[in-house]
Order: sequence, then structure tokens, then C-alpha cells
Amino acid sequence: MVLRSSASMLHFYSLSNTTPKLLSRFSYSSLLSTSAPSPPIRLIWLNQSYRRRTRAFSSAAVAASSSNKTGRDTFFGEETVSWKSLGLSDRISHALSNAGFDRPSLVQAACMPSILSGKDVVLAAETGSGKTYGYLVPLIDKLCSARHHGDNASEKPTSSSRSFSVVLCPNVLLCEQVVRMANDLSGDDGKPLLRVAAVCGRQGWPVNEPDIIVSTPVALLNNIDPKTHHRSDFIRSVKYVVFDEADMLLCGGFENHVIRLIHMLRFDEKLLSRMNKSRLENPVELNSDSVSHFDFKGEEDIQNESISEAEEMSEGDVDAEDLAEETQTSPVKKNDWRRVRKYYERSKQYIFVAATLPVNGKKTAGAVLKKMFPDANWVSGSYLHQHNPRLKEEWIEVTTDTQVDALIEAVKQFDSKALDHGAGVSRTMVFCNTVEAVEAVANILQRAGIECYRYHKDLSLEERAKSLDEFREKGGIFVCTDAAARGVDIPNVSHVIQADFATSAVDFLHRVGRTARAGQFGVVTSLYNESNRDLVNALRAAGKLGQPVESAFSRKRRFRNKLKKIASANKARDTPTAELRV
Repeated sequence: MVLRSSASMLHFYSLSNTTPKLLSRFSYSSLLSTSAPSPPIRLIWLNQSYRRRTRAFSSAAVAASSSNKTGRDTFFGEETVSWKSLGLSDRISHALSNAGFDRPSLVQAACMPSILSGKDVVLAAETGSGKTYGYLVPLIDKLCSARHHGDNASEKPTSSSRSFSVVLCPNVLLCEQVVRMANDLSGDDGKPLLRVAAVCGRQGWPVNEPDIIVSTPVALLNNIDPKTHHRSDFIRSVKYVVFDEADMLLCGGFENHVIRLIHMLRFDEKLLSRMNKSRLENPVELNSDSVSHFDFKGEEDIQNESISEAEEMSEGDVDAEDLAEETQTSPVKKNDWRRVRKYYERSKQYIFVAATLPVNGKKTAGAVLKKMFPDANWVSGSYLHQHNPRLKEEWIEVTTDTQVDALIEAVKQFDSKALDHGAGVSRTMVFCNTVEAVEAVANILQRAGIECYRYHKDLSLEERAKSLDEFREKGGIFVCTDAAARGVDIPNVSHVIQADFATSAVDFLHRVGRTARAGQFGVVTSLYNESNRDLVNALRAAGKLGQPVESAFSRKRRFRNKLKKIASANKARDTPTAELRV
């Protein structure tokens, strides 16, 4: 149900003053296509008092459902599991309690010990399971401990000897969200435990050295360009690297930049490993300055490396003895940058986090991670790619004559139910596939007397920030594209409506994941038509069988080709109406 510009954007709107009966002509695009990354969005975060109110509301919602223990049992860890029992320090445990987090979630309890152990970790868990704090908390704890030991040392640590973390996110919105969540963890003095800075959008390299840098891949590469002075200290000091929304970062326009960053970080690990090994035998000046004097001529070629090239690289082509000998007999060459060998002393930790991480196929994000990080610990959520038991799903097949009425009925019916149950604030998100569809749906709702907010890439940053702010505070109806499906942290969304059905299973999972988060319950109403029926049947069948959604179609080439033919036919059908506008 993709509302296209060719569908006239509700051309009936200019022809009648009555409630429209035709939402659009819908066509189905490729099942396996993934929406392009949304442009950076700057968000104005709410004050502390509001954040505390939303946490209190969340706790109350879980407590209210105590008669049905499904919510708690599917989100929180065992009552005997505490922050301290996971290996966290008193400092961070106290900060979590002060922030309103008394117990870890199941996912947090599963991933924190692995991250604290220092091993590489792949964290794949359903949306709303607590993944962000799942990696932030142990990293903050490790950095605090390192800084505390450094303060007690006789010699003050230099810039190059300090340890800090980098968190990579696909857009500015996610970067700022991670910064906000990290800053929410404060000490007894009310100050954040660590200094956290975002390097993205209009925010350049921080003047005051932070403990955690949160950035997009492109922004980070721009700020550690070999011509600047940042690289030598930066690469060596990074000890922990997080890739949030890893499935996005390892595909599409991000993959070349991310693979390049991984090679850069691993190359520094090899330099340090060589230095430590050869220090006694033949002291070679391989320190942080070695990176700055590295031969970067032709480095632009590295940017064009693909994941397929990374998979084909042999990690065991040279053993540790050859490394030391090569260091003594020949200078560092630019080709060394590309060679990722298996046997070297590790000095950095890599953490990959995602809500969707398929492993079928050689070039999927999960398969690439298994190839590049074969020894990583994998932590998977209980409902990864599966139906959330706290989520009630309603499926409504519509036609061009009935879908407008179905949409309005879904919005009004749920809103009235929420008021009947005494809910102070009701929040509903309505998803569309295009900017034009958002505008069309918003106009339909407003014509029906339903006020709503709009959210898409064509709105200014200020308009988007205002819509999010008011939706968080006042509730209501939020009509948006998939730009709001990942990373937008809106607490207590009780209802999600798909006015346009998702164009892929990945988009579907992220959309429905906006509700039933953090132990709460939610409802999803999906409107679909004949062109979406194959995808809907596959998703519903997987849900009934308790199987991961991807298993229903990911290996069936015939099924994918069928959907592509449907999309092509619908596109051809809609072409004559391209000139129509609202």
C-alpha cells in the first residue's frame, strides 16, 4: 500500500468537500527493499521533570498489568538479578537507581556480562528491549573505573594514554538520543558520570576531550582526516567501538565508510601489537605518531571497498612471527591498511547492536559480522524477528473504496477506548511510505475533525522538533514516514497504525516496535490491500507458528520475484495519474 506521487495525492480532495472515499491507488514495491536512511534530524529533548514523569507512567503501566504477568515476564529479568549481580560497580548501580531503573531487562542481564568481559559482542534483540542502556551502562562503568584508577596513579594520564569509547549511529537523531541517555546517568552531585559529546550535523570536534564520542560514520571520518591532528591520538585512544543500528551501518551507503573505519581501527591494533612484541627484541618507534606518519597516499581507494571485498580477505595469511620480521625489515606500506589478519594482540572491543539482523545470505549484516568477527559473543533477544506477546495485532484488508473509512475508524475507535479506560494521554503513530502520503493522510484526518502532527524529511528541523516535543507532552495522532520508525524515543505509544503497509519485513518490525516497549502493551492496526496480501500472509503465518519473520520468505526467490512483478504492474497502472495533485 505505497501511496505514490502517481496516485494523485488524494485528487478527490480538490473535487469534493465531503469525506473522501478514495485514499489512493496503492502499489507494492519490492519486499526486500529497505528504505534509504533518513536525513539527519535534530531533536529538542525534554527537561528532566518530564523524563521522570514518563518513567513513572511506564512503571505504573507495568504495575497495572500485574494481574497478567506477561508484560513483566517478557521484559524484566528475574527478581534476584540486580545491577550489582551483573558485575557493575556501586557507582553505576546507584546512578541507575537514581534514574528510575531498579532492575535490568532480560536483554540487559544477558548482554552486560559479555560486554564487561571485554570480548566482541553482537547484540541482536527486539525493539524496546533496553539495548541502548545494555551497551552504554557497562561501557560507562569501564570508563569510570579506568578514569578512577588513572586519577589515583602517580603520573597523570596523557591524551594518548586515555581510554574512551566511540558510538556510531546512522543519523543525527540517534546520536543525540544516545548522548541524552548517557547524560541521564549522573552521580550524587547531579552531574553526568562521564563527558559525552556528539560529533555530527553542525557539531564539530569537541574542544574539551570527552569520554564518549557519538557520531555518524561520515562525520567521524571527516573529523579524523589524515591531514588533521586528531587521528594520531584518536585512533590509539579508542578502546570500545559501538555500531548502533548495525544492520543499517553494514549496508547501503554506510557500508564503505563503516568497513573503512573498522580497517583503520584494526590496523592500529596491529601497530600496537607489533610495538609490544618487538619492544624487547628491537625497539621500533611504533607509537601513536606512527599512524600520523602512515603513507595515506591512495587512501581514497579504501573508501570504495565493499563488504564483499572484506569477506574475501584472508585473515590468516601471515602469522605472528612474520609480523615482527616484516616490521623490522620493511617500512609500513599503504597496502597493510587493507590486510586484516587474525593473529595479533587485541586492544579494542567491538560491539554491534541491532533490532533486525538477518544472517541468511553472504552479504547480509549478520553473515558479514560472523565472517569478520568469528569469535564474537552473540546475544539474541527472546523475540528477535518474532511476534511480541505484549502486542495485539489487527489486520484489516481494504479496497480503494473502504480504506479511508477504515483509517478514520481505527483512529477514533482506539482513541475512545483509551479515554474510557482513564488513560490521561493517548499516543497513536500512523505510518505512511512517502512524504506525499503523510500529507494526504494528515489532510484526511483533519477534514474528519481529527487533529494530528506531521513528521517527514521535507519539514524543517524546527518543525520536526516541535512536532515531536508536543506529541511527547500532549499525546495525540502522529502521522509520519519510516524516519520515525528507528531511534525516535517516544515513551508510552499505545497504538500504531499502518495507513500504508510496510514495504519490507524489516520496516514492518521497526514500525510495530514503536509500541509495546519496555514491558508495556500495545496495539498495531495494519491496513493492507490485495497487492500487499502475499507479504501479509507470510508475516501472519510466521507469527502463528512462532517463527522468525525472515524465515517466512527470505530464502524463497520465487516469492520475491512474485512481489516484484506485482510492484511493477501497480506502477504501470498508476502512471497515467502522475499529473494529479491535492
